Amino acid sequence: QVQLVESGGGLVQPGGSLRLSCAVSKRTITSYAMGWFRQAPGKEREFVAAISKGGDSTNYADSVKGRFTISRDNAKNTVSLQMNSLKPDDTAVYYCAASLWNLAVRSESYLYWGQGTQVTVSS
Repeated sequence: QVQLVESGGGLVQPGGSLRLSCAVSKRTITSYAMGWFRQAPGKEREFVAAISKGGDSTNYADSVKGRFTISRDNAKNTVSLQMNSLKPDDTAVYYCAASLWNLAVRSESYLYWGQGTQVTVSS
């Protein structure tokens, strides 16, 4: 069983930045590709970003490309999502997830999920 715990959410003004972190319980984090998803009220969960097991490849949703950066530190069992130039449309609960498949964009491809962290972008 892999446990994921997100942190770093909060309230930020449009144009601001936030950095989300995901702590992974499993010591063999390199067995899993990691992803971030988000879900806004009344909407379906959507893919945001993914990073390969080794950290050498990434994939982003078009809506966040150029603004968000996913990274991982396998030595510290953590995955991060740096979010810049935030917009009100980025408001959602953000989830960290682990998959056996690199760069998957479908939520069904992810085996383990965190509890989520709220990000609110508002003036």
